[in-house]
Amino acid sequence: MQTLTVLPWLDWLALLSFFTAWIGYAWFSSHGRAGRRSLLATTNRYRHAWMLQTTARDPRMLDGLISQSLASMPSFFSSTTIIIIGGLFAVLGATQEAANVVREIPFAARTSTLVFDLKVLVLIGIFVYAFFRFTWSMRQNTFVSLAIASMPPPAEFEEDSAKREIYAARAGRLAGLAAETFNDGLRAYYFAFAVMAWFFSPWALMASTAFVVVILYSREFRSGVLELLNA
Repeated sequence: MQTLTVLPWLDWLALLSFFTAWIGYAWFSSHGRAGRRSLLATTNRYRHAWMLQTTARDPRMLDGLISQSLASMPSFFSSTTIIIIGGLFAVLGATQEAANVVREIPFAARTSTLVFDLKVLVLIGIFVYAFFRFTWSMRQNTFVSLAIASMPPPAEFEEDSAKREIYAARAGRLAGLAAETFNDGLRAYYFAFAVMAWFFSPWALMASTAFVVVILYSREFRSGVLELLNA
């Protein structure tokens, strides 16, 4: 019970709303009918078509280069995330000075040093989660390269179209999982920006969380890119 009294009830409500929105949106975007209309589901169809083309291509150097290029993005973000985590730990080492700076900002909530530390720790937790998702996406992209390299010559697929579909579906699914994991890391970045508003007030956290959900929804379900890919 003493742990619950560290934060005011409004902060607990804002934090609960934040994680509910994050988990709820992640479920909404990947399950049911909504998930089948998302940007990720649409691009997964393109990944499957890519792997069908790969089965007919010899040599497959182009596909290996594409897979390597896709792996470079999570690699960049994982390196960046490590730097961000290090910076946040540095803030923990100078909590009093950082808290004083925040208190000087107009409309910012006046909180204790302990509460300020807890907010920084929440941010660190989010970026640690993002780091693990990005590094797992990197590994999954290496599995995609392995799936491409293990494909038989195109002549074998010409004799057995069912086998071709099996190999293409497997490699396309691996590429889709890598993209989904990378998307989880990016989504963590978006919600980390929402948590930054918590340093001002719990109301700002709830408002910024709703704003982030709207932005994510508009990009994954209502963007011009999605319309173009479905055309």
